[in-house]
Amino acid sequence: MEEQITTSGVEVVDIQFRPGQKVYYFGPAGLTLRAGDHVIIDTARGPEYGICTGGNHRIPEKDIVSPLRCVLRIATKQDEATMEENRKKEEESFNTCQKMIEEQGLDMQLVSAECAFDGSKIIFFFTADERVDFRELVKNLASAFHTRIELRQIGVRDKAKMVGGLGICGRPFCCASFLDDFQPVSIKMAKTQNLSLNPTKISGTCGRLMCCLKYEQEAYEDLLRTAPKAESFVDTPEGRGTVVEVDLLRQRVKVRMENQPEVISTFANADIAILRSGKAKKNDPPIPDDLAPISGSGKRRRKETPEEEYPKFESYQVRYNDGTVEEAPVLPEEPQEEAPAAESKSHSRRSRRNRGKKPAAQTAAPAAEPAAEGGEKPKKHNHHRRHRHHHKPKQNNGQ
Repeated sequence: MEEQITTSGVEVVDIQFRPGQKVYYFGPAGLTLRAGDHVIIDTARGPEYGICTGGNHRIPEKDIVSPLRCVLRIATKQDEATMEENRKKEEESFNTCQKMIEEQGLDMQLVSAECAFDGSKIIFFFTADERVDFRELVKNLASAFHTRIELRQIGVRDKAKMVGGLGICGRPFCCASFLDDFQPVSIKMAKTQNLSLNPTKISGTCGRLMCCLKYEQEAYEDLLRTAPKAESFVDTPEGRGTVVEVDLLRQRVKVRMENQPEVISTFANADIAILRSGKAKKNDPPIPDDLAPISGSGKRRRKETPEEEYPKFESYQVRYNDGTVEEAPVLPEEPQEEAPAAESKSHSRRSRRNRGKKPAAQTAAPAAEPAAEGGEKPKKHNHHRRHRHHHKPKQNNGQ
């Protein structure tokens, strides 16, 4: 199964006609090529000279543009000499054509001249803002070089790709170094990336929008899905407020607090809750004052904190009526069974009576043993204690 996967597809090599131009697939025709080899290939314009940029490899059949043309041979010394003559001829043709354009006063800019490998024709590339009548120019060039002449109008981006140069970043043009095709670029990309809309800052040397605006567009679109919009009303750990600035790359926002408009705080997108997305509209319903899922949750958490989280003490102090203080250990709580309603009331009355008394181990007498079966229960001697507050105080007769 693995052998079928590795051998599937079509074997091709990557060929480039000139440095910086688009890379095309060609069949190796049984040759083993490496990057940097000079080859002669079969094209629609006849045999051409090319440079191999990628050796033999396989690609899916769907990626091939039919018909797949093949490599004719590896370039020989004679082919290299022919190519050198064509380069000299191209330079001479460019200078001659430039003089003729100036003499005829044509509103066009000559970009480059390319000579076919077999010398059958010369192609001149030019740019022009308007339509140009160059029929007289073609006649003069044909009589000068005695070969077929072709004039081809291109755009300003294609001109930058052919000529090359340095961009505002200080590096060579992307189109002239590694870009095969031009990707569509719009002013909306600059707005999404929060760039200056000044044409001089977002345009390249060619006068069009810079191709590098396309590189990070997908990342910005993905970040926008999770980031709040400007002027959104949000809730933060410090309270509610309005978003005044959004930092997409750092995933942070600056919020003007509702209760303190002079305070602007910075929060991460994960620490806020959006109560209203974007600027308020006339038909939007009012936001309730108690709607605070972030800042209001802290109060609820404090109320719901279990008792186990509070510190426990191993002992406590007992202060008696006579002023003495005694340390008493905290006994573990024992599970109590639910008592009937009548017993619970009597228990509450007894607890109120015994409030403020000393522990039973020090003040009360040892408990009496339970009576035998059929005998009477021991009487309690709490009558005097229960009614001691109703006794009148003794009067002082002056004795």
